[in-house]
Amino acid sequence: MTNSGGFDRTKKVISGLLDVVVYHIAVYISFWIRYEGSIPFYNYSAYESSGIYIMIAFILLNVLFGIYILYNKSRIDIIYLTVLVQLTMSIAIMALTYFGRWFTFPRSVIGISFIVSTILLLIWRFIVFGIYEKVDGTKNVMVVGSKDTCKKAIYNFGNAKNKRHQITLAVTDNFLKNIKSHLDEVDIVYLSEDLPKKAEIYDYIIRKDKKIFLQTSFENLVMVSPNIMNIEDESLIEISNFRISPENDLIKRLIDFLVSLILIVITAPIMIITALLVKATSKGPVLYKQIRITKNQKEFNILKFRTMGVTAEKDSGPVLATSNDVRVTPIGKYLRSLRIDELPQLFNVLKGDMSLVGPRPERPFFVDQFNTANPYYYLRHNVRAGITGYAQVYGKYATDFNSKLNFDLLYIKKYSLILDAKIMVQTIKVLFDKVSSQGVEEEFDVSSLPMPETIKVLK
Repeated sequence: MTNSGGFDRTKKVISGLLDVVVYHIAVYISFWIRYEGSIPFYNYSAYESSGIYIMIAFILLNVLFGIYILYNKSRIDIIYLTVLVQLTMSIAIMALTYFGRWFTFPRSVIGISFIVSTILLLIWRFIVFGIYEKVDGTKNVMVVGSKDTCKKAIYNFGNAKNKRHQITLAVTDNFLKNIKSHLDEVDIVYLSEDLPKKAEIYDYIIRKDKKIFLQTSFENLVMVSPNIMNIEDESLIEISNFRISPENDLIKRLIDFLVSLILIVITAPIMIITALLVKATSKGPVLYKQIRITKNQKEFNILKFRTMGVTAEKDSGPVLATSNDVRVTPIGKYLRSLRIDELPQLFNVLKGDMSLVGPRPERPFFVDQFNTANPYYYLRHNVRAGITGYAQVYGKYATDFNSKLNFDLLYIKKYSLILDAKIMVQTIKVLFDKVSSQGVEEEFDVSSLPMPETIKVLK
C-alpha cells in the first residue's frame, strides 16, 4: 500500500520550492525593468540582504492561504488567491525593508514585482494545476448508506465548485455484497452513516487499497486527534476532549487581547465613517446590541453596527437572517457583504467575551432549540465564541446548524495556534465570496430530490 499522504506532502514541498524560484525570477525581472537592464548594486544588494526573510514570508503566506491544497480549487480560486497573496507580499516587503533598515530597496520595484510576479506565478500555477488535473483526474466515488443519506452526499458533492470527485455509484442496501461486487469501478468509498458489518467493510476496502471517506458523525469526531499511550505491552488510544488545554487557552487569550487592540487602532477610521453612515441613513442607534452565548454558556452583549431597521423583529420575534432579507437597510447590505458590521466585536474580544477565532455565537433562543435538536451542541460552548471560525471559512454560510456544529467540533479537536492563523488569513479570502455574506437559505428536503440518472443505485 502506498503512502499517499507522504507523497502528497512531497509534491507540496516541491511545488512550494519551485514557487520560490519563480518568485525570485519575477523580482529580478522587476529590477531589470525598473533600471532598464542596468541594475545598481546598492539597490539590488538590499534585496539580497532581505531576500531570505522575503522568501520565508512568501512561503508562509502561501501556506496560510492554502495555495498548495489543490483538490478543492478552481482556476478562479487560483487567480484571486495569487493576486491576494502577492498584494499582501507587497505590503510585507515594505514592512520588512523598513524594519530591517534596507532603505535602498526601491518602492517602485515592489510595485512592478506585484504585477510581474502575479503574471508569472499564475502561468506557472496554471501549468501545475493542469498537470494535477491530468495526473490525478476526476475520482469516481461510491456512496454507501440509506437512500436519504446518499442523496445528501450526492447533493453536496454535486454542488462543489471543483468537480474532482464524481459520484457514480450509490449503495443503499446489501452494503458489503455490493461493495465487493463494484469496488473496482471506483477510487473512493464514502461511508455516509453507521453500517452493519462495518469492520468487514473497512477490511475489504483497505485490502483493495481504496480511499475511505467518513461522514462527520459524532462517533467519528470523537476519534479525531487522539493521544496514544503505551502501558506495559499494550498501546492505548486516549480520546481527547472537546476542549482547548489551559496553557493553549491562556496563549490564545493573550494573542486575542494584543491583536484586537492593534486592529481597533488600525480600523478606527473605518468604524468612525461607518458610524456616521449608519446614523445618516436610518433612524436608531449606531450600534446593535444583542444577547449571545459564549464559553460555558455565559451570556454577553455582542456589538455590531446596525444593519437592520430598529423594528426588524418587533412582530416576528427572533428569526435567523436569510438571503435577500428585506429587514436589512440599504447601507446594511454593503456593511454585511464587506463584514464591516462585525468590527465592533473587536471590543468584545478585548473584553474577553469573544475570541478572534471560534464558533460563531448564537442567541439563547436558538441555542435552546439547537440543544434540544442535537445533544452534542453544548460542546461548542467549551471555547469562547469567535468573530470568525472554521465553519465560516471552510463551510458555507447558508448551511444548517448541524453541519456548522461539525465544523465547530472539528475546530476544537484540531485546535492549534497555526490553525487560528490559517483561519484568520482565510477569512480575508471569504470576504470576496458573495455566498459567505448571505443569510441562511430557505431549507428544502434533500430526500425529496430524485436520484440523478448518471448514478447507478445498488440495492
